[in-house]
Amino acid sequence: MIADRDRPATSEDAVLGGRLRLRQPLTGHRVGHDAILLAAATEARAGEHAVDLGAGVGGAGLALARRVDGLRVTLVEIDAALAALGAENAGLNGLDARVNVRICDAEDCDALAAAGLAAGGADRVLMNPPFRDAARHNLSPDAARRLAHAAAPGLLSRWIATAGWLLRPGGALTLIWHADARDEVLAAIGSAFGAVAVLPVYPRPGRAAIRVLMRAIKGGQGAPIELPGLMLNDAQGRPTAAAEAVLREARPLALAAR
Repeated sequence: MIADRDRPATSEDAVLGGRLRLRQPLTGHRVGHDAILLAAATEARAGEHAVDLGAGVGGAGLALARRVDGLRVTLVEIDAALAALGAENAGLNGLDARVNVRICDAEDCDALAAAGLAAGGADRVLMNPPFRDAARHNLSPDAARRLAHAAAPGLLSRWIATAGWLLRPGGALTLIWHADARDEVLAAIGSAFGAVAVLPVYPRPGRAAIRVLMRAIKGGQGAPIELPGLMLNDAQGRPTAAAEAVLREARPLALAAR
């Protein structure tokens, strides 16, 4: 539990059409579509172990655990207050028997090992890394929101290196990133991963993609492939049936099958 003096003011919000409830700070970064899309893009099976890097209050990892019965999930979060909320959320949703939390820097493999995460011990790694370049974007004055959104130079490559350390051979990395820098992700994945699949996310017809979801296999082979994208809204701005199936009904995306 979080000491009262350290606990941020929170709300308790329903996501996945009420299938998941999350306590999260009223200010700073809050769980949105990105976390739910990331969970929907992650293939997993009962008996496997998935690690959610930079988990925050657990939105993506808990959504994945809710969808896949028998999956073990470790939430890795550097912010102790958010990690504590992640643990609370696991209990709130009856998932604490399968979900545990580690307060660690996602870039520090020594700390992850000390926390009980073994090299090559994960079947899946999912992550929504901070992606705004502090030198190029106006960042929030809120410190927690800056931590969640602002990327130090080379952060993406370091997080992907951690994923490579965590994953067994043949294990899968799934991540979400901003669409105009997809080549940056492909470059960061490098030779350690292959069999990359890309699924763009569009805000509405006629608009450029705003996010890309990517899956890469440790030691995989083959050129990247692009899957049909997800349209979030129709031309009138109403949520599409495909988006509702993912965001409210906990249906997986095509990227979650290989």
